[in-house]
Amino acid sequence: MTKTGSANSADEMLAVRAACLHFISGLTQSEVADHLQVSRAKAHRLIAAAMKAGYVRVSVEGEVANCIRYEEQLRGQHELTYCDVVPDLAESAMPLKALGYGGARFLQQQFESREALMIGIGHGRSLMAAVNELPLVDTGDIQFMSLLGGLTRRFTANPHDVIHRLAELTGAEAYVLPVPFLANSVEDKAVLLAQHGVAEVFDLMSSMNVALVGIGSVDREAQLVTSRMLKDEELQGVRDAGASGELLGHFFDDQGKPVESPFTERIIAPSLDSLRQHNIVALAGGPEKVDAIRAVLNSGVLSGLITDEHTATKLVMR
Repeated sequence: MTKTGSANSADEMLAVRAACLHFISGLTQSEVADHLQVSRAKAHRLIAAAMKAGYVRVSVEGEVANCIRYEEQLRGQHELTYCDVVPDLAESAMPLKALGYGGARFLQQQFESREALMIGIGHGRSLMAAVNELPLVDTGDIQFMSLLGGLTRRFTANPHDVIHRLAELTGAEAYVLPVPFLANSVEDKAVLLAQHGVAEVFDLMSSMNVALVGIGSVDREAQLVTSRMLKDEELQGVRDAGASGELLGHFFDDQGKPVESPFTERIIAPSLDSLRQHNIVALAGGPEKVDAIRAVLNSGVLSGLITDEHTATKLVMR
């Protein structure tokens, strides 16, 4: 919903009123419809619109003992300074709702503390879920920057969608890398990195306080393949070399050791040495990501992890 125009403004106020009646007064959607003298279908749409616009925030106070125990174990095993294990939300597939909630909570903490002025953003479904869970919020002077090239042949999978959506929600300034994830050659990469705007973003990485990133698997359904950043045959070579997980274009084996590939030098993303100098928090979970998360955790690159309860259960098992 926009906030311009009398018709839109009236709809907006009606949606907020419907949400108040439903979530605060405790009326059913049918009762909301009767109270506002609208159809039940419209009452449902109004409440949904208020939630989508960020006017509804649900908070559940309290802690889940198992989650706290897993957080402590993961902190101890991997020397993490931040760990958030989100309770099971009864999701049948990839736990995007839980991950989205945990990621949004982390970002809100950064906004409220005002300690981070430059936040790096990775890519993937989990990060998009986190951004979609954010309410409308004022971030002050905080800025965002994309941490890897991500132009793809499939726009719907473009990682830039994450940072664009984040900038749209917050009104904050955001910097993107309008270049491919993988250059055609090392020489082409050098040319791209020298372009005005691209070089500026890489220079800004030195001022990054914290980064929220995803972790990728290396199977045929990996985000890098489905988004057409890499071909499956390219990723097959990395699998054959022993890779189990990926972080911002860097691959790691089960022990957390970097795995080189023929295209490693062509990926447009921060170097591994650069990442080790920053506060990197990963948002990842789901049964297909367990091995990948463990590999990245073992690398020692991460300072924080946000995951779901079921994934944490497997991660703490040695």
